[in-house]
Amino acid sequence: MMNRMLPGTRALRTFEAAGRHLSFTRAGEEVGLTPAAVSYQIKEIEEQLGIVLFKRTSRRTQLTPAGAVLFEAAADALNRLQRATGRARRLARGTSHLRVSLSARFATNWLLPRLPQLRASNPGLELTFDISDEMRDFEADDIDIAIRFGTGRYEGLCSDRLFDTIIVPVCSPRLIESGARLEEPRDLLEHTLCYVDWRTDGMVWPNWRMWMAAAGIEDFDDSRCVGFPDSSYVVQAVSEGEAVGLADLDMIATDLSQGRLVRLFDIGLNVAKDYAYHLVYPDSSRQDPTVLAFREWMLDAATQSIEPPMRVPG
Repeated sequence: MMNRMLPGTRALRTFEAAGRHLSFTRAGEEVGLTPAAVSYQIKEIEEQLGIVLFKRTSRRTQLTPAGAVLFEAAADALNRLQRATGRARRLARGTSHLRVSLSARFATNWLLPRLPQLRASNPGLELTFDISDEMRDFEADDIDIAIRFGTGRYEGLCSDRLFDTIIVPVCSPRLIESGARLEEPRDLLEHTLCYVDWRTDGMVWPNWRMWMAAAGIEDFDDSRCVGFPDSSYVVQAVSEGEAVGLADLDMIATDLSQGRLVRLFDIGLNVAKDYAYHLVYPDSSRQDPTVLAFREWMLDAATQSIEPPMRVPG
């Protein structure tokens, strides 16, 4: 039979990755194989089909004309198979089961504390999470709805703005109990200051230089500041040490209300106005009852974000 002459799905995935990257090393990183294992799989496909797929020199890897034909077909076939698998999974899990893609930070700090209210409002709704910061292919990755931080402009997708992002200074209760002087913004200059060091498309996440400017402190020296790639590191540094950090108010609301963190002063910085957390879903899901139920609850919950009392030491 003809199908006995065709490579298996795993081998085709390896070949497609190698053809797309034109690098056995990068292909191996993607599919979880060593470069030698990628080379071995490619050789097996070549022997099975009786054609040479790649031309390799000391400087570069190229597809042969025959390899280019097979690469195009393999990429198309794998894409179709992945999308069909996503549709099949969606049908199999039923209409009351919603698969939500969101970041670990949003899941842990915002959604999970509110799950009891969600379940009380929608007792028949079942949720599974895809934890990722990347924008997913909804059909191929079997995703119903996503929560993403960004501008909300995604081609072919609908988006609803949830809430603005406000960055505030926080410290641990232990730092206050130690008697550290924190009566005015300038007192912060005596402490290690943590923040999220992140920028994209010209947007800079609020940092300490920006906060100090808003507080009227122009002679700020940021040499004692420590930048982290993610807010979870900032919260950890603040919770476990003597640092003061800039954190996203909505993402730490539970920590504030339960006394694990303390907000300092009444100065907060808004992230660039075009950036916020959004609900994102395919246009084809506009009338899906399960998506609509989750959307309605999320939009209502976003307007009821916890507003913990602020404590200004003194």
